[in-house]
Amino acid sequence: MNSPSNFQVSWFNSYIGKYLHAQEQALYDQAVADLFGFNAVQMGGMPMDLLRNSRIPHQYKVTDLYEMGQSNDLYSCDDFLPFANMSLDLLLLPHRLEFSERPHQTLREAERVMMHEGHLLISGFNPISTWGVKSGLMKMCTRQDKFPWSGKFIGLNRMKDWLALMGFEIISVEMRCHVPPFDKESWHQRFAFMDKLSQRCCAMLGGVYFIVAKKRVVSMMPIKPNWKAVPLKSALVARPTQSRPSQKVETGTKLDKKNYD
Repeated sequence: MNSPSNFQVSWFNSYIGKYLHAQEQALYDQAVADLFGFNAVQMGGMPMDLLRNSRIPHQYKVTDLYEMGQSNDLYSCDDFLPFANMSLDLLLLPHRLEFSERPHQTLREAERVMMHEGHLLISGFNPISTWGVKSGLMKMCTRQDKFPWSGKFIGLNRMKDWLALMGFEIISVEMRCHVPPFDKESWHQRFAFMDKLSQRCCAMLGGVYFIVAKKRVVSMMPIKPNWKAVPLKSALVARPTQSRPSQKVETGTKLDKKNYD
């Protein structure tokens, strides 16, 4: 029985896998070129070198499965990363959250190990696309765990909400892979025009979304009171309630001086 990692390698060797590889490789190459720091990590066992265009000196590839012939620097699960707090400047999660048993915990670990103002790059399959429709049909028609259709696709809006709760700011979002996931090359070439057409008409229906997020730190600024604006008044000081005398002297009650003469 093949492991999920072997399924990944065989699927990426197919025509549709090469199409996905080319689309995502271009996105990561462009994004990591302008990001700086000291430590960068790529999570997952996908046969893609997404840090090849990065200028960060220390680069590591981490996966949770050991496979012969694959060069990885560290083997670890993605929901408990063996890194110190605030030790990474760049973290890549290519299709890790939809295949993680606990995606919320994976994001919590990502937030923990990242430096302030560090960048998090995420690519995921879009459930409201032809890729998501095929995933649903594959789960209904077959019980085999075939990559990538066995994953739990997470919507883009939900992913944004999760990142916001973790304190991440969305820098940019791009959609790619608008061509339906046909297995045959001939059918794929017939619908190749959808990559250009969908970018203008219905970009949100792309099969893959790519998110660049930054870890923000909320700073607390003390508010200085303006003592001169409102004078302090003590409740114990007796103050007159009326500024004028309450008794009025009427003209008819005045004493006439002649009566005393």
